[in-house]
Amino acid sequence: MVSEPEQLRALADDLRAGIVSLLRSRARSTQELARELGIPKGTIGHHLKVLERAGLVKVVRTRQVRAVTEKFYGRTAYLFLFAAEDAADERSVAASLFRQAAREIDASPRVATFGQAMANLAPRDVARLEKRLKRLMDDFTAAGVPGGAPYRMTVAMYETTDG
Repeated sequence: MVSEPEQLRALADDLRAGIVSLLRSRARSTQELARELGIPKGTIGHHLKVLERAGLVKVVRTRQVRAVTEKFYGRTAYLFLFAAEDAADERSVAASLFRQAAREIDASPRVATFGQAMANLAPRDVARLEKRLKRLMDDFTAAGVPGGAPYRMTVAMYETTDG
């Protein structure tokens, strides 16, 4: 459960969210992350420290490369669930996740299945639909199989200011 303000702020950064996303499939070294993301190792190292302090990643193994110890980082959990007390933290993380989803959809080899709907909802319906969305996410995650094609699902239901 990602709920501490420090954790939420750490994941609200697009680069850190991208690092955490890459670490879902396997552990990586600073050098591997730098190469995959096209960013200097020093920058990656800084962001890994922020994520490590927030308890979102950890060193999962090390290896000696000449006189240097190379660290490999992994996530502290396979699945992160978000709960924020501060609405601003919640919005920042949600916006970061959707920016990441937009980049991934743009690079996807397949057309995404998507839609957008608008409805005026009563509070009881909001609660009911939020539970259904959580079940859908749980079903999606549980359907994962070794060797299957990688898919990601990003969903949001939010109150809007236009009616």
